[in-house]
Amino acid sequence: MSLLLPRAGGALVRYEPRRDPVVVAPGGPLASRTVFAAAHVVADPYADTGPDGPAALDWETTLAFRRHLWAHGLGVAEAMDTAQRGMGLDWPVAAELIRRSAAEARAVGGRIACGAGTDQLAPGASLAEVTAAYEEQLAVVEGAGAQAVLMASRALAAVARGPEDYLAVYGRLLEQTARPVILHWLGPMFDPALTGYWGSSDLDTATEAFLAIVVAHAEKVDGVKVSLLDARREVELRRRLPNGVTCFTGDDFHYPELIEGDEQGFSHALLGIFDPLGPVAADAVRALDAGDRAGFRERLDPTVALARHLFGAPTRFYKTGVVLLAWLAGHQDHFTMVGGLQSARSLPHLARAYELADGLGLFPDPEAAESRMRTLLTVHGVTS
Repeated sequence: MSLLLPRAGGALVRYEPRRDPVVVAPGGPLASRTVFAAAHVVADPYADTGPDGPAALDWETTLAFRRHLWAHGLGVAEAMDTAQRGMGLDWPVAAELIRRSAAEARAVGGRIACGAGTDQLAPGASLAEVTAAYEEQLAVVEGAGAQAVLMASRALAAVARGPEDYLAVYGRLLEQTARPVILHWLGPMFDPALTGYWGSSDLDTATEAFLAIVVAHAEKVDGVKVSLLDARREVELRRRLPNGVTCFTGDDFHYPELIEGDEQGFSHALLGIFDPLGPVAADAVRALDAGDRAGFRERLDPTVALARHLFGAPTRFYKTGVVLLAWLAGHQDHFTMVGGLQSARSLPHLARAYELADGLGLFPDPEAAESRMRTLLTVHGVTS
């Protein structure tokens, strides 16, 4: 049966769903690239809590989704912005998520890296308080046995006077980490509060400050994750990284060419779009493992239209589309998000996300996905 899908402006377009899903068998770890999927969290739909929290999670379903990613050979980037850090997921629940996911990773032999930030702070924190907040979260991540991803901090962006303050804070943190970390540069398109990170709104100046920190502490930096949606800048930055420091692309617009790379190198991946694309992404990287660059691009290039749609402006609300697709794919039984963010995207946006994902064959049970999408449309007054 076909569906009537709404477009912006009120038009309804009839769509015939695909019936042949793409089937990718689980497999072992990937070889040629290190690939992390930044995983979403599954809210508890029966929790009587409001948008201002505290967050309530369905723990078993949240962990089951991580087992799904590990089963395909992907690493899990835990408690990152895809998990709604700073957008509904409060620090006490994030800390519990880190502990539980790290324990699950040990149980199944999966790779995990976890975000450490400063989101427990109230506005107006000092540099010393920012540093202490980072230290508290680092202790939780490393205490759980996971690798740390030093996330960009809204509190640091608000209080830092220039690049020297970033160097001081990150320098202190890197001197005391138990193992090398991943540094995360998240651009303002993902979080407007991070405008001017590294001490300047000029990206050339910010890049120099960022690289100065990496070079000064190269032995404590396993890699850098760059989320600027600027492929040229990422390539230029990765070519300047010290030996032994890896570049992880966080570019959800240009990931196929950045992961494939060129004659001077390539990016590994830590991507929110690999939450819904997990099996397809793993299958593509296995083609690279076999030396089949054309096969890699044939698998991954068609997914970019979906990624660009989900991560369209305002980019920070991409999580809504990610959770919609998890529901439609059967990874959870409801379309509910912490903080009520299931309402953060319009019905035409969600309908287009369904259409693009269905066209890629991402839904293991297309009829169930169609039924769920029809229910969502009906709730919003669209009947067909």
